[in-house]
Amino acid sequence: MVKQISVFIENRKGRLAELTGLLRQHGIDLKALSIADTTNFGILRCIVDDPDQAIGVIREAGFTANLTEVLAIEVPDVPGGLAGILDLLAEADISVEYLYSFVRTHGKSALILFRVEATEKARQLLLSRDVNVLTAQQVYEL
Repeated sequence: MVKQISVFIENRKGRLAELTGLLRQHGIDLKALSIADTTNFGILRCIVDDPDQAIGVIREAGFTANLTEVLAIEVPDVPGGLAGILDLLAEADISVEYLYSFVRTHGKSALILFRVEATEKARQLLLSRDVNVLTAQQVYEL
């Protein structure tokens, strides 16, 4: 499984720059990210090359952050590619909480991060259907 960091960030000028500057200062490479916001705060979800170091650095700087497991799935980069993966999960009664794509590419497929309710069950299902589920190491080295 891939470790994802979720960071709560106040909606104020410069706070996101502070967080990304902190990662830069410690040589931590952002591999993928997504930001969702509300009126008072945002949630930055990201994949980095060294999640254990990053979570320590982020928390030490006073940010509220946690680690969760996500699946990194290679999805055919064709019309309906994502729909096919979502169909498999729906047929197995596995809910998708959210997903977002990588900012980097991997061959001729899209790489999409999935947060699902039953991570191991989803991983086993997808592997049994010949879907490429990347390992954490593969993701961190992209």
